[in-house]
Amino acid sequence: MSYLVLARKYRPRSFEEVVAQRHVTRTLSNAISAGRVAHAILFSGPRGTGKTTVARILAKAMNCAGGPTAHPCNTCRSCTEIAAGSAVDVFEIDGASNNSVDQVRELRDNVRYMPAHSRFKIYIIDEVHMLSIAAFNALLKTLEEPPAHVMFLFATTEPQKIPITILSRCQRYDFRRIGQKGLVEQMQHLCQAESFRISEKSLWRIAGEAGGSMRDALSLLDQVMACSGEAAADDLVLDILGVVDRKVLSDMAAAVLAGDLAAVLKCIDDIYGRGHEMLRLYTELVTHFRNLMVVKMGAGLEKLVDMPAEEIEKISRQVEAVPLSAISHAFEYLLQAEASVKLALQPKLALEMVFMRLVNTAPTLPIDVLIEKLDRLGRQIGMLPATADNRNAPVLPTGRSESDGEAPSAVTAADGAEALAEPLPDSSAGAGPAYRGNDAAACWPRVVGEVAAKSPALAASLAGSCVRVLSGERLQLDVQGNGFQLNMVKREKHLRLLEDTWRRVLGKPVKIVVRGAGEGKRRSSESPAALRERALRHPLVQDTLDIFKGRIVDVKILSKEHK
Repeated sequence: MSYLVLARKYRPRSFEEVVAQRHVTRTLSNAISAGRVAHAILFSGPRGTGKTTVARILAKAMNCAGGPTAHPCNTCRSCTEIAAGSAVDVFEIDGASNNSVDQVRELRDNVRYMPAHSRFKIYIIDEVHMLSIAAFNALLKTLEEPPAHVMFLFATTEPQKIPITILSRCQRYDFRRIGQKGLVEQMQHLCQAESFRISEKSLWRIAGEAGGSMRDALSLLDQVMACSGEAAADDLVLDILGVVDRKVLSDMAAAVLAGDLAAVLKCIDDIYGRGHEMLRLYTELVTHFRNLMVVKMGAGLEKLVDMPAEEIEKISRQVEAVPLSAISHAFEYLLQAEASVKLALQPKLALEMVFMRLVNTAPTLPIDVLIEKLDRLGRQIGMLPATADNRNAPVLPTGRSESDGEAPSAVTAADGAEALAEPLPDSSAGAGPAYRGNDAAACWPRVVGEVAAKSPALAASLAGSCVRVLSGERLQLDVQGNGFQLNMVKREKHLRLLEDTWRRVLGKPVKIVVRGAGEGKRRSSESPAALRERALRHPLVQDTLDIFKGRIVDVKILSKEHK
């Protein structure tokens, strides 16, 4: 066939024409000028980024009639033969079909012969990682110490499969994926040379489908040219590529962020009716939400989005009034559900289910809001000391006295001060001051608050404990929980801290007796149903369900021996 595809017709002939691999071509040019070219070189990187092309240019540079030179003439016998693939001294070998040890042994026997008319005998082995282990071992000695007239140039897309003994004998160059902007600029240059009209928007779509590969981009452009004639319309390019228009993606994203499930399902049905693949649609939607989040995060990040400037401006306007948390929630949810859509037997139904759940799932609360709510809960139950701005907030008592019928619903610090100011009757003559149960309950949250400021561990062990008045200056502290919490409270330094705190709060000395909650009389004679109902109505339980969006599976009433 006389027709050459664009990838072959416009293959770079010099280092300067190679796109987006300046770090490789500059190093090789300097090495040629300084006479420091290695005898074994490995080119690794994604497909279609120029590995074999650079290997051919390097072969021309080393065998050029005016060389070795970093700028081959492309007119001498060696240059023209290498470009045509007919050079007798440059061997291009496919590693996938010549991977046996016998073929490598034959190559090893031939390297000792001098080149026919060139300066070097050069072996270019493509996809070298396909060689067998035995073939690699047969090549080791020759690769390490080849004759002065021999060079080895390897190319691979999977360098991790090459034995380390081979890698250590090669000079390695890693090729990068070509950015969409570089692909678009190169395709614009080729379209001008071919007198073909196509919009920049369509070139960006082709570059997006190429995945950083110049060969893939030119193959798609070749297909568009063959179908379009002298000019290509945007709609025709989308049909040829089989991709969804960005406007459809933008409309779906807007419907998701607005909670309009009906519009989302209608878009999915329309796209499905036009024959588009649901998995591909899902992948493009995930990428679109990623771009929305990057643009929303602030100026200066546009370079992370491979899109034309006008497209970036459009999505910037779209997310202007949308909070970042909503976009992040949608992106995270879609990314986590990707596997379920890809493995589904009916991708359309799976895709619809994903968006049904996404639209009906509220975004999670930010971590700072969660921490603020947890701190507020801790202050309400007496686990944290009151601050200047919440000192007058209601404080829930951690227990109730023996003489109480029901614990007060809320006791404030001011209420506790008023209770302390009242004179207490002498219930046992000569036995010192006596404390009413209500007074102990009123003071107890303040005591726990002061203890928490000095010993948070002790305050945590006091959670759920209650104070009982025995007689005179003696108070009984019933500690809820396991033996660890009981032993924590019984420590001598902790008891001394509690007694000192009580003395500061009441203004009079007390003696505290610590007992486990199951050692004495049971705190409540309520039925299991009443205990269950009271636990479900507890403010701490309700707030926890609200913060973590949880649900109660079961409530277990522990017997005395399990407490």
